[in-house]
Amino acid sequence: MSKKILNEEVTFEDVGVKNRPIISKTDLKGIITFVNTPFCKLAGYSKEELIGKPHNIIRHPDMPKSVFKELWDTIEKNQTWRGFVKNLRKDGKYYWVEAYIEPIFDDNGKKIGYISARKPVSNEDKERYTKIYSEMKKKEEL
Repeated sequence: MSKKILNEEVTFEDVGVKNRPIISKTDLKGIITFVNTPFCKLAGYSKEELIGKPHNIIRHPDMPKSVFKELWDTIEKNQTWRGFVKNLRKDGKYYWVEAYIEPIFDDNGKKIGYISARKPVSNEDKERYTKIYSEMKKKEEL
């Protein structure tokens, strides 16, 4: 199921979620267990389309694999990961987020999943990370 990728950005303002937290939770394998309404509006999917799916359903092909390797290496060590991510909407458009991801623990201290909160990315950071990720992708493809 490959979707058409459009070189068209959607912003938090475009979908009416400016100043709203964008939240998702996954299990330990990255399967979505919770999304809030602003997340759905930004990603262009319904909650039903997202719950139970791998979080990489919104992965944009411009994103280097090494960024996600670093993300997983960090959160599996029970540390918080922060980074800039270009995501792919259901309609093929894209959106940028600054993501914070950390483990979730139950009352007994057992890790049960991950939670991510996201916020908008400045135009300067979008430009900077577009260049950085493009270079990283080129190296990965060698």
